Amino acid sequence: MPSGTVSARLGDEPVRFDAIGHFFAGFDRNAPESETLFATLSNGQTITRTLAIAPRQWRIERVNVPMRKGGPSAAFMKIRRPELAAINAARAEQTDADGWKQKFIWPVKGRISGLFGSQRIYQGVPGAYHSGIDIATGESGTPYVAPADGVVVLASQKPFSLEGNLLIIDHGMGLNSAFLHSSKIVVHQGEHVKQGQLLGYIGSTGRATGPHLHWSLKWEDSRLDPLLFTGPMP
Repeated sequence: MPSGTVSARLGDEPVRFDAIGHFFAGFDRNAPESETLFATLSNGQTITRTLAIAPRQWRIERVNVPMRKGGPSAAFMKIRRPELAAINAARAEQTDADGWKQKFIWPVKGRISGLFGSQRIYQGVPGAYHSGIDIATGESGTPYVAPADGVVVLASQKPFSLEGNLLIIDHGMGLNSAFLHSSKIVVHQGEHVKQGQLLGYIGSTGRATGPHLHWSLKWEDSRLDPLLFTGPMP
């Protein structure tokens, strides 16, 4: 950030920054071709910079069947609403974590069975895109570790309806990781974790067809591709 910056935003999203002006921000899969960064200085002046967003190719599968109609039942939503409230509250927490500065490592090594951004098109109607990356190791009980330093902001005490045993780690500056479908979580809410520290074990709790780790990253409301943080699977 320019010297003397007192506040900043990327488009309409406020941007946090540290004492020396370093910050983190990211763009969602469906971001526009450009976005504007605004920095407001202590003298009231506003400096802007337009950032170009490079397009990417996504794995798209077109299927000649209609999208399933009908939304979730009232009974399901009675269960789901408190879960969503807990997830949103966890992701809104601001901690002193500084893992956002690190180069991320893979939480576990295995076969990538689901790519971020992949999507099905049902007779011309797009379905929701895959919001994270799935890593399959072939069996339950495989340990996974922290990809970067952070603070545990959610460690479910019982399986959520979709995510199963859910763990969310805040890496600071609005960046957080979520790990879904664990068979067991071994860290606790409020705990500071270090990169490479054991977090839990892969499972198939929640809505999962087999044991795997679903790892997703978000910056504020934008979903990000973990592959951009780690590089290819070794």
